[in-house]
Amino acid sequence: MSSRKAVNTINRVDGLSLYLKKRKALIEAALKSSVPPAGVRPATIHRAIRYSLLAGGKRMRPILALAAAEACGIADYSQVLPAACAVELIHTYSLIHDDLPCMDDDDLRRGRPTSHKVYGEGVAVLAGDALLTRAFGLLATINLPKRYALARLIEETATAAGSLHLIAGQVADLEAEGKKPTLTDVRFIHERKTAAMVVLPLRLGAMVADATPAQLKALGEFGLALGVAFQVIDDILDVTESSEKLGKSAGKDLAAAKATYPAVIGLEASRAEAARLTRKAHAALKPLGKNGDRLIQIAEYLLGRTS
Repeated sequence: MSSRKAVNTINRVDGLSLYLKKRKALIEAALKSSVPPAGVRPATIHRAIRYSLLAGGKRMRPILALAAAEACGIADYSQVLPAACAVELIHTYSLIHDDLPCMDDDDLRRGRPTSHKVYGEGVAVLAGDALLTRAFGLLATINLPKRYALARLIEETATAAGSLHLIAGQVADLEAEGKKPTLTDVRFIHERKTAAMVVLPLRLGAMVADATPAQLKALGEFGLALGVAFQVIDDILDVTESSEKLGKSAGKDLAAAKATYPAVIGLEASRAEAARLTRKAHAALKPLGKNGDRLIQIAEYLLGRTS
């Protein structure tokens, strides 16, 4: 690599790092005010909600909502934050329920004990329920442009979080445990359990920014490829990294005989598939031209992550 090319690569990475840091700070502040304070009665449920919601993480889903809006020409992030936060509330609810003993039975999430280990199973279930409900309340506060009605955002969110996508993937994942899934089975699970909740923030952010139909379609196709690639990398990391590095229990997929890409096609083929899907995500953004560059950077960052 030439010195000029090396400098350009470093600057690009540094630029993305600063971008992610600034957007995450915006999102963290918005999330803190999106749910009731911990002391509001009954305090137990509000402490439990905030324990899981404000536990950190990369905040990639809400960042994608902001980045999609930016790619479609929006300048005022305050318009997009309710939609971005709504997606993160839904994501957090799904993690709380995922970790329950009746589901994935996990003790560790983002480097600390899972919700049910701290507050008990009953409160953990209710904390997830409350987060999902509040997400739709946040959507109701959005001041939308003329091209998209609030009903459209609510319908898209309900579909992505419902029995055709997020919940469909979770059910298929449970039913596949201990069996010999096919690649088609694994793809079905990943497209619904993970990718649907990557497509959603991209489309919500774009709609708040009054995206054209062509832009909306491109971002949806980008999100589908990116979301599956993201989960393939997660599958690989579960096999190759430690619990300390991941912030959650490593090796759980293998121990539970989960339907994953490495289990079906092996590690090297899984890495190749993640790279192929990332290239597919890049190609989907061609209609956005230079406006899609930041999203391409994010896709490359996610492909190269180690935790």
